Amino acid sequence: MSRVGKYPVTVPAGTTVQVADGTIEAKGKLGQRSLKLVDEVEAVLEEGKLWIKPRSDSQRARMMWGTYRALAQSLVTGVSEGFTKALEISGVGYRAAVEGKTLKLQLGYSHDVIFPIPSDVQIKTERPTAIAVSGIDRQRVGQVAAEIRAYRGPEPYKGKGIRYADETILRKEGKKK
Repeated sequence: MSRVGKYPVTVPAGTTVQVADGTIEAKGKLGQRSLKLVDEVEAVLEEGKLWIKPRSDSQRARMMWGTYRALAQSLVTGVSEGFTKALEISGVGYRAAVEGKTLKLQLGYSHDVIFPIPSDVQIKTERPTAIAVSGIDRQRVGQVAAEIRAYRGPEPYKGKGIRYADETILRKEGKKK
């Protein structure tokens, strides 16, 4: 039995959820998104709570039960609160700045790295060494943050590079005489 799927998705105030033809549509203060369900699960909206239920007792139906409950939770949370990933830059001369629709990164290369900001996410730089990626789609926010981090991942000796704010870098000892 799914330990995730058996709990309902609570719909917060100010967010409307509709279930029709195997599709969940959510509208909130940040926007609108929809989720197409697979044939193995169904969604039921009761008293401000969204329940995801398996149609059969097969193994695939039980797998999809927990998966689609988690996706529905992300859908509702995204349109009501949104998601944010924070990135930290460490290194001498390493910095970031938002210039119009692009993110300009100076990461120790001979050239600046120009990252075009996708239309479905917002990127802010509170300080030259802090980047915040936010949006309503959890997967998209994580993907954009991973793409930015990939330009100069953290290295284990001095910790220089781009890392997630909650990430710890395992440091290695340098050369010995």
